Amino acid sequence: MSSTNNAAIKMRKEYDFAKMKGRANPHAKALKKQITIRLGVDVIEYFKAQAKQTGIGYQNLINLYLTECAHSGKKPALQWTK
Repeated sequence: MSSTNNAAIKMRKEYDFAKMKGRANPHAKALKKQITIRLGVDVIEYFKAQAKQTGIGYQNLINLYLTECAHSGKKPALQWTK
């Protein structure tokens, strides 16, 4: 038996999750809410490219960016034309 298998067996004896109920963090559901949003293909591709470079999922990157905007009070710079 390899050392990896020995470690897994030791861990299973040490940590018994058989009696665990539900999620590990009961508050995790309140941290994020699933929504449907339509984003431009170019925006999605940009974040997917960033995801490859950073190793962070593109949806998490979008969430991190929007969180930063919300916390800093950043406002969109829009100019409406008639």
